[in-house]
Amino acid sequence: MPSEAPTSRQRRDFLTGLAKTAASVGLIGLGLGLYSQRASSLPAWALRPPGARPEDDFDGTCIRCGLCVRDCPFDMLHLARLGQDIPTGTPYFIAREAGCEMCEDIPCVKACPTQALDHSLTDINDADMGLAIVSDQQACIAFHGLRCDVCFEICPIREEAITLEYRPSAGAGGHDLVIPVVHPDRCTGCGKCEEACILEEAAIKVLPRHLLQGALGAHYPLVWNAQQREGGASVALDAAHRTTPATALRTLSSPTT
Repeated sequence: MPSEAPTSRQRRDFLTGLAKTAASVGLIGLGLGLYSQRASSLPAWALRPPGARPEDDFDGTCIRCGLCVRDCPFDMLHLARLGQDIPTGTPYFIAREAGCEMCEDIPCVKACPTQALDHSLTDINDADMGLAIVSDQQACIAFHGLRCDVCFEICPIREEAITLEYRPSAGAGGHDLVIPVVHPDRCTGCGKCEEACILEEAAIKVLPRHLLQGALGAHYPLVWNAQQREGGASVALDAAHRTTPATALRTLSSPTT
């Protein structure tokens, strides 16, 4: 006996179900796309492991395998979860919770199969995870004349990344100060200083370097030459940004429109 041909209702139900499935997939894809766009940059409190490439390159190179997290012997690395403001599945750490222990053999970098963590980093002291800054001098007790050198003592490369500066009392009854000074050219951003700060809210914080350091730009090249030593300007402008006195006078005297 021949099988019955599908009825119009069955065909309609099939096409309706197919359309609903396609719409659901489209909405899911749209949602993931919007979320990925929102999480394309790190929040300030999240730091990448040593050797991480610039964020755009890192996000495109990291395959979310978790091997760096697995091989970290101190369990201070985390994998971002869905819903966090960090690209899902990528590694990060929070300095206040646990800073990088600066392993000499850098196992997290060696574990990375795609060089999202750059294998050319062979000296942990050359890492660039962020930059420390004494963000609240009003809260740091060293600025109130109380001796505290915890951030200095915990620094893996103290006397290079962090030094102590002596400042004598400004007047009678004042206190001599011994304050921490961070040297950006040596700070690796490991976060140990923020982790160890004795205050309830750390007065020294480690943030992504680009949030703290400016850049001169190509049109402000430093001129370290004999002219500078003789009293000339230490910054030279390019032609597009150079204004002569005559040009400035014409500009000031020109009527505005």
